[in-house]
Amino acid sequence: MDVAQFGDALAVLNASLNATSAVALFTGFVLIRQRKLRGHRLAMTIAFGTSALFLVFYLIRFALTGTHEFAGEGIARFLYFSILFSHMVLAVLVVPFVIRLLHLVRKHRFRDHARLARWVFPVWAYVSVTGLLVYLLLYQVYGYS
Repeated sequence: MDVAQFGDALAVLNASLNATSAVALFTGFVLIRQRKLRGHRLAMTIAFGTSALFLVFYLIRFALTGTHEFAGEGIARFLYFSILFSHMVLAVLVVPFVIRLLHLVRKHRFRDHARLARWVFPVWAYVSVTGLLVYLLLYQVYGYS
């Protein structure tokens, strides 16, 4: 397996981690609405863990293969870069808030956690879902050069 193939394999792994994170996030949302705190905690721990693993493997893939030029044209190109830009900006911005949520839980400040989570959850979910969408567009639908 050469570096390019390994990078593509890491991209598949990262897409899987993003999908797992998204499912865990939405599961955690449903569970907290049902007041199932233990299940919520497990789902959110999985969401955090898979997101953290994604970051590690993304950085490895990026270090090995760099950026890829999106092969789509016209409206597809515009939509891809619109999604990619919003995904990248929000992915960077959401990290300190996710860490803050974990801190609030560790300090048993559950009301503050819930108040902040109302804002952080949709952003984190958007980042997970758009990460998967970026992968599909770049690696499966249009390809790259």
